[in-house]
Amino acid sequence: MKPPHPADKARYVREMFTRIARRYDLMNSLMTGGRHQAWRRVAARMAEPQPGGLALDVATGTGDLALALLTETPVRRVIGVDFSDGMLRVGREKLRRKDADGRVSLVVGDALSLPFPDKIFACVTSAFLLRNLADLAQGLAEMRRVTQPGGRVIALEITQPTLPGWSHLFGWYFHRFVPRLGALVSGDREAYTYLPRSVERFLPPTELSGLMERVGLRDVGYRRLGLGTVTIHYGTA
Repeated sequence: MKPPHPADKARYVREMFTRIARRYDLMNSLMTGGRHQAWRRVAARMAEPQPGGLALDVATGTGDLALALLTETPVRRVIGVDFSDGMLRVGREKLRRKDADGRVSLVVGDALSLPFPDKIFACVTSAFLLRNLADLAQGLAEMRRVTQPGGRVIALEITQPTLPGWSHLFGWYFHRFVPRLGALVSGDREAYTYLPRSVERFLPPTELSGLMERVGLRDVGYRRLGLGTVTIHYGTA
């Protein structure tokens, strides 16, 4: 499968996530052995928002990281934004089940042009977004733009591990097993073939840190989890 042309990437990604929305949470749990929720909780705590502030979760999908911000931090309210109506529909159903729709709001919006004024959020987070952006620098700049001075920008991403032996095993699992599992569970092998290839093409953590600094974030760094298979990137606006 060839990667989508940059001009078509946003449409490609939106359509893909809309197709798999109903099975997205299940696939995340199966692929990670349920660890994806623990990673989100760590990312939420690393956001360190001021008590009573307003938080933003970009590319919120079905709302799991938005919910983690609500339970793991002292924010008063969370807004989740995503450009896939299908993902947001699943997310709103989840919020109603968890009785959280009064404190978490899900809205349609584009990560490359966030529909919010400058400097209004105590923290801005994302999970598994950055690889999917047609313009990575623009997406990071938008996250910084809407963050209050001193607030943190947090991005949880899948990364390629570097541990000898484990990296080879993970590569087999991610490139061979995950697409088959995706075809079986979601009926969409293409989406779960795109996933490992998007990770393969993505910047390593050190290069992403450099880009975060170039868009104006300070105190940039990262923390690896899951034997190096995921990384939480952070910076201060």
